[in-house]
Amino acid sequence: MSLTKDQIIEAVAELSVMEVVELIEAMEEKFGVSAAAAVAAGPAAGEAAEEQTEFDVVMTAFGDNKVKAIKAVRGATGLGLKEAKAAVEACPTVIKEAASKEEAEALKAELEEIGATVELK
Repeated sequence: MSLTKDQIIEAVAELSVMEVVELIEAMEEKFGVSAAAAVAAGPAAGEAAEEQTEFDVVMTAFGDNKVKAIKAVRGATGLGLKEAKAAVEACPTVIKEAASKEEAEALKAELEEIGATVELK
């Protein structure tokens, strides 16, 4: 005779807290799972559903024209020539942090137009 889910829930509801803990431990051992992992994954899944509002623009390669890449980085960040050159040569590097979606996409398009490879994170 098999038990229904409702019958199992009623039986668990009648147990003491210590008996429930023992039941959970026995189930973890029997099935090779962890209830803690399932509980921890719950809130993270809800947070992942939120739309990302801030993006990091990461240049992974500057392409064939390093000079144009340096100029574009200087224009986007306000860095000096030496700092912009160092940033371009250090690829992959974050060009802009916490940019809005529109700003990040515009910068990505500008950098890709000159041949750079860019990712939004």
